[in-house]
Amino acid sequence: MALLSDPSTPADDAPSPDDEAARPKSFSAILHQLAGDVTRERIQVADLLAAMKDRAFGALIFIFAMPNVLPTPPGTSAILGIPLLFLAAQMAFGQTPWLPKLIAGRSMLRSDFAGMIAKASPWIAKAERMLKPRMTVLSTPLAERLIGCFCLVLALVLAMPIPLGNMLPALALCVIAFGILEKDGLWISLGVSIGIVSLFLVTGVIYAIIKSAIFVLAKLFS
Repeated sequence: MALLSDPSTPADDAPSPDDEAARPKSFSAILHQLAGDVTRERIQVADLLAAMKDRAFGALIFIFAMPNVLPTPPGTSAILGIPLLFLAAQMAFGQTPWLPKLIAGRSMLRSDFAGMIAKASPWIAKAERMLKPRMTVLSTPLAERLIGCFCLVLALVLAMPIPLGNMLPALALCVIAFGILEKDGLWISLGVSIGIVSLFLVTGVIYAIIKSAIFVLAKLFS
């Protein structure tokens, strides 16, 4: 006769409480936790830096790049591009992520932060379902330094006042950031590909602007 198992004994394949505790929280869970923390009146950049710990590079690159994926008021990209320059340079040099107090101390109302997260949450959740550790050769320290150099170039482009020239570099940075967060080399390579396309397009826009300016000046002084 088959022996009855003790119902108090957990199944072998069931995750133990220790496993659940050891598993790092997802990016979206951390954002929702900050947004729902009623003890805070405002959310500082430093709060995100502290909450994400060793995943701060990916998290902060995403936070500062995300608003530029959609059309924004003139000057927004230049303001948000400055922290991206700091973060990308630190990645390139293999440093621990940090931001000057002037940037780390910047804050927004928790209610505004919660509203922003609520709008972005469905997209973040969809991305997280597709992310998983793979192609880990792109997550090695050397690879991250090279990716940091590329992100630095994208951040420089993002900070430039180019009409509609910020959306693709910002999208590339967001995709790369997700890849860094979950050590997903496929997403990192996809973000790099988008970034290369964006650099070609931005170069074309700059070339067209220069050519137009030369043409106008030639007409004025001919």
